[in-house]
Amino acid sequence: MYKLRPYQSQAVENTLSYFRKSREPAVIVLPTGAGKSLVIAELAKIAKGRVLVLAHVKELVEQNHAKYESYGLKAGIYSAGLNQKDTDDKVIFGSIQSVARAKESFFKNFNLLIIDECHRVNSSEETQYGDVIKKLQENNQGLCILGLTATPYRLGMGWIYEYNHNGVLQTQEKRFFKQCVFELPLEYMIKNKYLTVPVKIDIPVTCYDFSDLTESGRMYSTSQVEELLKQQKRLTPLIIKNIIDITENYNRQGVMIFSATVKHAEEILASLPEGEAKIVIGDTENSERDQIIEEFKQKKFKYLVNVSVLTTGFDAPHVDVIAILRPTESVSLYQQIIGRGLRLDPKKKDCFILDYTGMGHDIYAPEISDKRPSKESVPVVVTCPDCGCDNTFWGLANDDGEMIEHYGRKCKGAYQDAHTMEIIECGHRFRFKLCPSCGQENDVTARECEKCEAVLIDADSKLKQARLSKDAHILTPDSFELEKGVDKNGHNFLEVKYYDFDAKYLSERHYLGSQTGLKKFNINFLRSHMRRPELCEHLGNADDVIKYQKLLRIPKFVIARKRDKYWKITEKIFVEELT
Repeated sequence: MYKLRPYQSQAVENTLSYFRKSREPAVIVLPTGAGKSLVIAELAKIAKGRVLVLAHVKELVEQNHAKYESYGLKAGIYSAGLNQKDTDDKVIFGSIQSVARAKESFFKNFNLLIIDECHRVNSSEETQYGDVIKKLQENNQGLCILGLTATPYRLGMGWIYEYNHNGVLQTQEKRFFKQCVFELPLEYMIKNKYLTVPVKIDIPVTCYDFSDLTESGRMYSTSQVEELLKQQKRLTPLIIKNIIDITENYNRQGVMIFSATVKHAEEILASLPEGEAKIVIGDTENSERDQIIEEFKQKKFKYLVNVSVLTTGFDAPHVDVIAILRPTESVSLYQQIIGRGLRLDPKKKDCFILDYTGMGHDIYAPEISDKRPSKESVPVVVTCPDCGCDNTFWGLANDDGEMIEHYGRKCKGAYQDAHTMEIIECGHRFRFKLCPSCGQENDVTARECEKCEAVLIDADSKLKQARLSKDAHILTPDSFELEKGVDKNGHNFLEVKYYDFDAKYLSERHYLGSQTGLKKFNINFLRSHMRRPELCEHLGNADDVIKYQKLLRIPKFVIARKRDKYWKITEKIFVEELT
């Protein structure tokens, strides 16, 4: 019989607690190697009714079933690929393709549906998962649905669930999975020696340049990747030689190479030692794939090249080198690839991570749904002044890791009403666009007020209008300076001058001698100029503003309009406002 680790027990307890109050679909997030099969086994064992465990590939079905029965438990299999279609067991492990074609009688009396690698689920009724879920719910309206994944984030969609049990609202968009009831970071597993230590090796040779693809912020096609690799074809043999040198010099046991396309994989294979390398792609016959994987596990060859087929459901503990030669769209996918080499093995003490993509992903970094603003941007933690939630945003940090600036817009903090299970969000906005009609705070890119629905002019439109107007001037500032002054009526003011590369400037004055003046200055200047807008309240006079000028940032554009003989600044546009 098995014994749960503390975090596995917590995952089970959180799941039971949640389903006692709700029947909305939930998610458990566990990194590769965290022992999700034990969590599945425990939940299936204590479930009062029948349990269906679904996976998208037969390897996962077989793996989960074998581990379940290794704990002294009995379960059936429903998978054409495994030549087995059991229907009467309390617990059934099935492949989604086979279960979707099962007879109507199969779907009766299930109380719990567990979906492995649930980030692949599309719950639309037109999909296999959607069809299966519909049939199960028709037979039991109280069906509990639980997903397990190491990567709760999908490119093009974002987070697969809405609310995290730690008090973070990941998305306001509706998702099939409503809540993450337990999440364990990869760093915890490594620090507590449940996984092998990953060692990221500084590559002494050149890397591919995928920036044309990744910096666009859009999904890219195989043909686009192939075209880029074609232009950089001479790099592949150099990279493979580097992988071989590291493998041989450090006496590594097993190497997994992740390639971008089938053609790329074939080029890689041609540069590897003959008889020491094999390739697995999507079109590889199942029997041949099984044989190749088994030979690799038995260490009959050292280098296994694959194209997007071994990121999940693959277990070869001896792997101690992961070579990444394909662009990875998200941190989650990057971490899942690395996870292939982190399983414990008596004969290895670490796993080398060789990244030849130049994308700079961090092994431990959390997923951030917003597009990375620049290569210099790093994840930074920003505490909300209203609710205390620690938000992770893109930002800038100094060499000591101290935050200089962040690009966060809205706090992700939220809490759940214990009785109604309603999610109430914090709503604090670090940066916002005020509606001129009703004063409502809106997202900086909003085109319509969320309260009164008034039209809000976006930054691109402002620039376009200014360029077409003979009475408007657009300055692209390179620097700015702050000076105190006194007007002809004896009133103190703070003057801000914005200079461009040619030393031409536009200026504005702010009067801070009253509470009303301070409030206007806060709204019209500080809230947008502060590198860390949550610190606005600490600047209460002109001397403070000048003293802490390093806390201020420069707009991307400054727009001024002619007022008699003078130019009056009417709009300032910052980088996060531009689409």
